[in-house]
Amino acid sequence: MSGRRPTRAWLAAHPRFAVHHTPKHASCLNQVEIFFSILARRLLRRGEFTSRQDLIDQIREFTLAYDDEARPFRWTYDGTPLKAA
Repeated sequence: MSGRRPTRAWLAAHPRFAVHHTPKHASCLNQVEIFFSILARRLLRRGEFTSRQDLIDQIREFTLAYDDEARPFRWTYDGTPLKAA
């Protein structure tokens, strides 16, 4: 288990970062996909951008505002297999 010590040392040296365990049926990637879905629905689909820099600035502003209002996602998976549509 030597891989844990460097990780724990790094986390101790960087208190800004915290480890959060996710449900076994969800991965970190799922959470990133959820955030990008929210970004696309709330900003990108309706947005008007005058330049690449304007797009970057609006994404940055959205992210900062979202960080202020964000709440943990409520997981509702009950173990029942999902059916294809």
